[in-house]
Amino acid sequence: MNVLIIGANGFIGSHLSYAILDQTDWCVFAIDINSHYLNELRDHPRFTFIEGDISINQEWIENHIKECDVVLPLVAIAQPKIYVERPIDVFTLDFEENLKIIRWVHKYNRRLIFPSSSEVYGMSEDQKFSEDNSNFVYGPIHKTRWIYASSKQLLDRLIYAYGRDEGLNYTVFRPFNWIGPRLDSLEIARVGNSRVLTQFICNLIDGEDLLLVGGGVQKRTFTDISDGIEALMNILQNESNSRSKIFNIGNPDNVISIKELAHLTRNSFSKIAGVPIHNLPQIRSVKEEDYYGMGKGFQDIDLRVPSIKIAMKTLNWKPSIDLKQGIDSAIESFLKDDHSGRTKLKKK
Repeated sequence: MNVLIIGANGFIGSHLSYAILDQTDWCVFAIDINSHYLNELRDHPRFTFIEGDISINQEWIENHIKECDVVLPLVAIAQPKIYVERPIDVFTLDFEENLKIIRWVHKYNRRLIFPSSSEVYGMSEDQKFSEDNSNFVYGPIHKTRWIYASSKQLLDRLIYAYGRDEGLNYTVFRPFNWIGPRLDSLEIARVGNSRVLTQFICNLIDGEDLLLVGGGVQKRTFTDISDGIEALMNILQNESNSRSKIFNIGNPDNVISIKELAHLTRNSFSKIAGVPIHNLPQIRSVKEEDYYGMGKGFQDIDLRVPSIKIAMKTLNWKPSIDLKQGIDSAIESFLKDDHSGRTKLKKK
């Protein structure tokens, strides 16, 4: 089987590329604007990479959609601060560029595995979000934070319509806060555009306080990337069972508030880096408007927990990695990869 991964150097794409080449005899065709996470694969006989942009190298992408059996378009802006600051950029990339890919996959009758998001559920008050039953609840238009969720849910609806009305072979998966090595980068975190765990780790490395937006009372489910990739491999290997399905892929057992996450990350960092806890930066609260800026464009969700009954039953999959193990793995990776010389840590 030939697999096309668009955005292969990203968090999910890089882990999935390694897993496919390690566990199967499939060929991977990959495109991204960078390749540093894929350097060990560049000489692999079943791996083909082009350095390119999906908004520019469209002829290459369309030609490879023709040649491949399954397509995973993993390119998206997925950082809340950018949703608030640059909503037009988010919509242009996350919706418009991915819409072209979806239409090519349909045109050439290929299989689509599409990354939706836990964000699509918005501010639903359900204790656990259900793929089939939970309503999507968003704030008013001036809350630009919802541009990402709106883009993703509209593509979900279009994919469903193509499948129902015109036979598109699709699977949609919704990651719930996947974490692990290569989640964002320290460079992105240093300008404040990363997701929360990367931001906490970066702040600890750089000796800067960990900031809790709105006090950090929001609760999230965090899922180790290894569990997520296992689910994706099951989807890839079980086409008949996963066709026309939408799957929440998360770990309902790993529910924690952002404030608790900050303390857990700080404690783990102290042990792994060998730095006394009193020498590490402090944890403090910050107002939403001070952190995100742009007036009142941000709006948060109190609780985000998935129901994973469909994935467990259909894919014979269940997450197994606890939260601390996932945090430790991410910390170790970022400490290994940090070559900035900026660290202010004191080990004595």
